[in-house]
Amino acid sequence: MNSRTTLRITGDTPRRRGEDRGRQARAGITRAWRVYEELFTSVAAANARTLDVPALALRCVDATRAWAPELVEEMEGVAEGAGVPFWTIAALNARTEILAEAGAPRTGECSTLVHGGDARTTGGQCWDWHDELADAWHLQTVTGDVHGFAGITEHGILAKIGVNEAGVGVLFNILGHAEDAAGGVPVHLVARQVLGTAGSFDEAVGMLTSAPVSASTVLTVVTADRAASVELAPAGSAVVAPDGRGRLVRTNHFLTPALAAGELRGRRDPETYDRHRLLTERLLGHTGPFGPDALVSLLAAHRDDGAEVCCHAPAEGVLGSRWATLATVAVDPAERRLMVHDGGPCTARPETWTRLEAPGR
Repeated sequence: MNSRTTLRITGDTPRRRGEDRGRQARAGITRAWRVYEELFTSVAAANARTLDVPALALRCVDATRAWAPELVEEMEGVAEGAGVPFWTIAALNARTEILAEAGAPRTGECSTLVHGGDARTTGGQCWDWHDELADAWHLQTVTGDVHGFAGITEHGILAKIGVNEAGVGVLFNILGHAEDAAGGVPVHLVARQVLGTAGSFDEAVGMLTSAPVSASTVLTVVTADRAASVELAPAGSAVVAPDGRGRLVRTNHFLTPALAAGELRGRRDPETYDRHRLLTERLLGHTGPFGPDALVSLLAAHRDDGAEVCCHAPAEGVLGSRWATLATVAVDPAERRLMVHDGGPCTARPETWTRLEAPGR
């Protein structure tokens, strides 16, 4: 059985939910912040840039307050509960935007699959990130908002991948656009807003396309009978539907031509196209919903297979260069359920999956 910590966040107001999170994750937040502080500095230095992290974080707070002020209240609660300055929690939640400002390369990253069609719609993904942050995430259930939800996230960050009690699931892949910077609503907070408040597929997609982001990502919305990826970038947003058989593959490049014109990630790291081709080929032969076993058979691919979907950190290397698949997640929106394996798909066994169900409000 997976031994990863599960935080059960409660509270009838945003601030109280934040305080509860901050108290429970206090030690983890402190550890995670030390790594991120070093990561921000080292990435910026490698690109001959200097960052004012507090100012960048607070710029994102201003954008968030204008879009969804309750998210700012929740972050304020986290800072109070954890006993840390507010701007550090804001910076953790805006880590994607701050790293974009620093000019971070995004080698590694995530691969997502969705299968719909005649059967119920299910999805799953690898979550790839820096190996130095392998102990900086947790499982969670959150109650007290419009909808309760379950998922995984990093210490101090309100949400990432998950599914809510209304059966709305969210999968997460970072993209890269030439206009990416800090200053908009952080993409992790956009995911949090969908999980906590969206009651349907249409509500989730509408919420995503309205979000004034400044860094790029693609959030894939999965419900029991529908799915789509919403590409978000400073240049705009676009909805990408599955193919005629309900299949959808996402890695880390834009699929919409208008947004692909500003592509940054794929130009720097063309392996995203290799992963997309390999997974598309594998998915062609797959029928039926994704259970954990089916997901593992599709995602367990390494360089010798033609693309490194399941990512392993090298023994040597500096912070920022050691990518690893930190988690493998299967989402079944019809059951309001996630299955989470701590690590890459090649190490998954029946006994290593943790089952999470979205709680009621």
